[in-house]
Amino acid sequence: MNVYDFDGTIYDGDSSIDFYLFCIKKKPVIFWKSIFNQLSGAVLFKLGIISRKRFKEKYFCFLKRISIDDALLNEFWNQKYSRVKAWYLKQKKSDDLVISASPEFLLRPVCEKLGVSLIASEVDILTGHFEGENCRGEEKVRRFQEQFPDGVIERFYTDSKADLPLMRIAKEAFFVQKQTVIRYCFDGQTKS
Repeated sequence: MNVYDFDGTIYDGDSSIDFYLFCIKKKPVIFWKSIFNQLSGAVLFKLGIISRKRFKEKYFCFLKRISIDDALLNEFWNQKYSRVKAWYLKQKKSDDLVISASPEFLLRPVCEKLGVSLIASEVDILTGHFEGENCRGEEKVRRFQEQFPDGVIERFYTDSKADLPLMRIAKEAFFVQKQTVIRYCFDGQTKS
């Protein structure tokens, strides 16, 4: 199977940021009621005082202030689906798997529309708290192996070196920069 990171890889941008901005447009008070918690989380994370998971929980505090339902998520993806990259749509297969640190509730609708499987961070839509670990780095490998114990990754695509653990278990790995896909070799060289 082919496995893909989502944000920056097959989606042009960061879906969590785009969803936050979408929610602010719907309900501007979200910004004012969340910004202090979000900024303090960013500072504490940069200083190494809190984990990335805790920082992301502070970021997702805005979920407490808006009702997340299928209609809202479908409206968001109807607006943002065009940001799924053309190179991916051309090679998409039904057994593709997306593995992402973004929230599962957010990516589920677009992955269903694409007809692909999903592994992502489990985030409570009422509180913004994680239900388990942030699906990033080694956690992506653990979650993949848990769901597909005998699974083999033929090709893995990402835009981030945070995905080196998944790259190492794939038969082939590729870095994505906008619409350009470059084969990654572990000797530090890349091949087009």
